[in-house]
Amino acid sequence: MNGILDNYFALDSSTLQAKNKRLELISENIANTSTPGFKARDLDFGTFIDNAQDRYSERSTTTHPSHIDVGNADLTFEKSITFHQPLTKSIDGNTVEIGVEQAKFGKAVADYEAAMGFLENRISGIRKALRGE
Repeated sequence: MNGILDNYFALDSSTLQAKNKRLELISENIANTSTPGFKARDLDFGTFIDNAQDRYSERSTTTHPSHIDVGNADLTFEKSITFHQPLTKSIDGNTVEIGVEQAKFGKAVADYEAAMGFLENRISGIRKALRGE
């Protein structure tokens, strides 16, 4: 049953981790608004989910407890991180535009809360099924 639930929640877990990573990146951008030479970064969510789905589909299934699962479901963000190109260049080479980052942060928080809501609904559905409702 544990494997079934792992597969059932795998994409939700990846989604929440990606949305959390995006919030971290945007927070770093905001914190480094005045740092000379800092390059603003963001997470390309579409690329991340495509990579996560590929990792989960490639994961092997073992048929015996002593078999070794050789699949790799570790999440990596390196391929999904992009650099922000500012509308106006700064003298110090910093690419953070505070207004843009604040808007991104607000939207990212709303996206994270929505993903949490979807996950809570899935969990609620399982609870109802287990209770026989």
